[in-house]
Amino acid sequence: MAPDPSIPDRTAEAARRSADREKLARDVPEPSFGRRMGQIGILGWAILMPILLGILLGRAADRHFETGIFFTAPAILIGAAIGFYSAWTWMHRQ
Repeated sequence: MAPDPSIPDRTAEAARRSADREKLARDVPEPSFGRRMGQIGILGWAILMPILLGILLGRAADRHFETGIFFTAPAILIGAAIGFYSAWTWMHRQ
């Protein structure tokens, strides 16, 4: 019995996809370990700096208004939100 020509051959399709993946791996190599570590460092600073700025501004406002940590706590959360957002957008541009 001959194979039905209207049904695609799964083995041939899998081999074609495998060859495409191998060609892509040769054309676009994986970034080096140093480059990956640099990206992690940039992301860390992109998250940390707005948080530290929030602490600095919140503590200054709390000292000025003598309010304990009334301004510091929300400033930390706002800084974290800004930091995570900037890291997220940077990752999607890469």
